[in-house]
Amino acid sequence: MYRRLLPLILCLSLLAATQTGCWSSKEIEDLALYTGLALDKGELTKAEQELEDKGITYSKQNKITATIQVIPVKTTGSTDKQGGQQGGQQGTPYQNVSGTGDSLLEIFRQYSIRNERPIVGHHLKVIVISAELLKQQSIGQLMDFVLRDNDIRPSSMVFISQGRAEETMVSKRSDEVPSVHIRQMLRNRSRTSKVLSPMILSKLDALIHSKRSFALQNLVTADGETEFAGAAVVKGGTGHWVGNLNQEDTECLSWLTGKGDTGVIKAYDWDNEPMTYEMKAMKSKIKARSDGDKIRFEVSIETEGRLIETWNTSSILSSGDNTEKAAKLFEEKLKQMMEHMISKLQQDYKADVAGFGDALSIQQPRAWKKVEDHWDEVFSRARISFKYDLKITDFGSFTE
Repeated sequence: MYRRLLPLILCLSLLAATQTGCWSSKEIEDLALYTGLALDKGELTKAEQELEDKGITYSKQNKITATIQVIPVKTTGSTDKQGGQQGGQQGTPYQNVSGTGDSLLEIFRQYSIRNERPIVGHHLKVIVISAELLKQQSIGQLMDFVLRDNDIRPSSMVFISQGRAEETMVSKRSDEVPSVHIRQMLRNRSRTSKVLSPMILSKLDALIHSKRSFALQNLVTADGETEFAGAAVVKGGTGHWVGNLNQEDTECLSWLTGKGDTGVIKAYDWDNEPMTYEMKAMKSKIKARSDGDKIRFEVSIETEGRLIETWNTSSILSSGDNTEKAAKLFEEKLKQMMEHMISKLQQDYKADVAGFGDALSIQQPRAWKKVEDHWDEVFSRARISFKYDLKITDFGSFTE
């Protein structure tokens, strides 16, 4: 009898062992998952100010205000009683919690003394840093904890805000999580080159340590709506924000670096009527030349597309002569846009965020070794020439 039962007992034991769950697992309802992190210049919340007035504080300098966006929201027991701000309109699927200090980790730990759920960063989607804060602190200082924390994924995306970063974590739409919405807006890169290629933490880490200048996507918030608005330039040598590129400059930056092949160019024809060119393809190539201490670059840009809109009712743009005239006008507009962007980088910001240093390091490695330690300064004096080739291949669908 025992011999017959033994195989059955062994099978049941093995089956039980394979069906056991994770002994250390925690229910998602018991955790505070934060999907967004906003970093601003230190500004005490009303509750924090009242607590400090009562002498309830710890040793710190109020250099930075960190706001996390927590999901899911618990329907009970979520009132903040220990200082800090909990935002979001009533009925929203998220909750914003803010704290002020001079250490991100310490601020995060302070959340633990006023909330019943521990915060977890495994699902952090976006990090937004205000330009005002980045004037004061370097991006290396602000990102040090984030880059060291094993909870945070290296695929988290980083943006710059004009105005308070915490405002990007608020939406007037009751069914929207702002941090998730910002990340999903990047899907529109297939429609316009005004949206930069996303900057993820792993790539940012390399740029910070290499002391190279770079551009980050700008966010602007108005009336509860957040939109992409050009790019922010971060100086490699200091890690500080030094200025912005407008939307047309950002388009040119995407085209020049080969990270964008869509977009439109608007010009005005011989009758001063607007006409619009839509790109179907874009190719750019940077050729680096060195002659002793003199560095120069030759840039060739080729694009094909369609004349997609015209307000001129007196001219037939599909005729041969008018097509050539229109292509020249679009080419001239593209030239003006590129020269404006390059002038900003070389004269105003003295920062190479367009990949000229990369081209020099690959094509002229000996010359690069001599200038890499002070490349932004050399870049500001480098001669850059452009060659354009714009072709109108069709005129969309129309009837005459």
